[in-house]
Amino acid sequence: MSKLQMVRKVTCVTTNKEQPSDLDYWQSRSISERIDAIEMLRESYMSYQKNVPQRFQRVYRITQQT
Repeated sequence: MSKLQMVRKVTCVTTNKEQPSDLDYWQSRSISERIDAIEMLRESYMSYQKNVPQRFQRVYRITQQT
């Protein structure tokens, strides 16, 4: 005989105030972990883009000293 198992679906409803803050989470991570996460997101985003070089653009400003 096979045993029948009942599967129950559980749904939790919360408000935004009850959820932990993303800022608190990322502030608790080390700097290297934050940079690794940013790089992972950048690589993921760039993999979906076509005809875009996978590097950051250089931005600079030339000013005159008076």
